[in-house]
Amino acid sequence: MSLELETGLPSTRLLQTYLREKRTVEVKLVTGDTVTGSLSWQDPQCVCLNVEGDSVIVWRSALAYVKGV
Repeated sequence: MSLELETGLPSTRLLQTYLREKRTVEVKLVTGDTVTGSLSWQDPQCVCLNVEGDSVIVWRSALAYVKGV
């Protein structure tokens, strides 16, 4: 696994757009749970969501999808 964020990937660029625009996203996890919030940051292994004032860190491997709402 790379330790650098691959900024050339379309998925990384789209998440950066959501982050920059402070857009609300719906995140579906492989467990079936859904989390809705805004992205705070991303790194090669995790994304952080602001959910009702709390920070929620999600491992990328746990993501089923991320959708802008």
